[in-house]
Amino acid sequence: MSHVFPRHTKSELPIAAGGEGCYLIDSTGRRYLDCGDAAVSCLGHSNAAVVKAVQEQVEQIAFAHTGFMTSEPAEALADLLIEYAPGDLDRVYFVSGGSEATEAAIKLARQYYLETGQPERRHVIARRQSYHGNTLGALSAGGNEWRRAQFAPMLIEMTHIAPCYEYAEKTEGESSFDYGQRVANELEAEILRLGPGTVMAFMVEPVVGATLGAVPAVEGYFTRIREICDKYGVLLILDEVMCGMGRTGHLFACDHDGIAPDILCIAKGLGAGYQPIGAMLCSGRIYDAICEGSGFFQHGHTYIGHPVATAAALAVVRELTSRDLPARAGVMGDKLQTLLESRFGQHPNIGDIRGRGLFRALELVSDRETKAPFDPSRGVAASIKKAAMAEGLICYPMSGTRDGRNGDHVLLAPPFIIEEEQLTELVDKLDRAITSVI
Repeated sequence: MSHVFPRHTKSELPIAAGGEGCYLIDSTGRRYLDCGDAAVSCLGHSNAAVVKAVQEQVEQIAFAHTGFMTSEPAEALADLLIEYAPGDLDRVYFVSGGSEATEAAIKLARQYYLETGQPERRHVIARRQSYHGNTLGALSAGGNEWRRAQFAPMLIEMTHIAPCYEYAEKTEGESSFDYGQRVANELEAEILRLGPGTVMAFMVEPVVGATLGAVPAVEGYFTRIREICDKYGVLLILDEVMCGMGRTGHLFACDHDGIAPDILCIAKGLGAGYQPIGAMLCSGRIYDAICEGSGFFQHGHTYIGHPVATAAALAVVRELTSRDLPARAGVMGDKLQTLLESRFGQHPNIGDIRGRGLFRALELVSDRETKAPFDPSRGVAASIKKAAMAEGLICYPMSGTRDGRNGDHVLLAPPFIIEEEQLTELVDKLDRAITSVI
């Protein structure tokens, strides 16, 4: 009998015993094409350069508390990230994962306004059907009602505007651009409703991951969002925990939209699964406000800037940049999109095939013409996940796509090293899984 507290107490899971490239191997020797581990394994498994970096760092020093010392890998990783970072991002605050990164971003935004003499700025605006993590602050920013409901009495008050979700929410006769401007302008309306001098930040995913299923914004949306934030002195926080680090074809996802944030959060692909790590990047202006003010960011965790974690991430980012793997993710992502459209483009229960780079999703519907979702009681997403595992495919089906309860999608996030024949394997196995369920 296991004493592990699992995510789902009624499921029996195989034991992961090994990994090789794009495959995970369980204790019975069965191989699974790994295309849905929450967009973590961007380099696949058993990357020699990253394994070596971890081993060498453990031999040198395993841990040094950042209240007393910094470390060479942390310094080198911060330098490398800032070398490629958009806009005037200038400082990197390391944490252990995505929820910690978004939590730190919210707290830094608040302290920035305290340091600059604007204590009345306290409101954070985010979007419905967003996901920013599972700590209470991050969950407060998230807009997924299913995740929020049971903890609602404990959450911080934050407000939410519409997502940029063209497939389900663009009106008939409305152009993509006009739709994007309309929903972007909801930000300005909400700032004015709350009071322009009281809003401190807008938090948003450049490409929405788990809750909506690889939904990118339409052209012009983020340009307008940046304009609104600048107009009212609101900090723009981009959550690239899932979509960043090359996943959508650029090292930083916002480069596709030609904008830069004031604060940016990364994780998942930063460590590629080899170590738990995340990071919050902020502009020089924000850092200088802290530096010239109190000089102390009133936040912290024991394992921030962990030498072994930063050594692993440094090796990961070097692999990504030296091999131009974000560009490869873009190319292979287009090939995956073509395969998905060829196989599922006319499927009566596939309403949308979307995404960017190697971050793709299928939205499942009961009626292709009306876009009506399946009844939640059918448990379509959970059934597809189980069927895909039986086929030897790890993907990321989720329910609640439309509103936290209704709707289902399958998220696909294969390693950037995936080959064309493995893309075909992915689509074949997914097809059999969907067919067995629907």
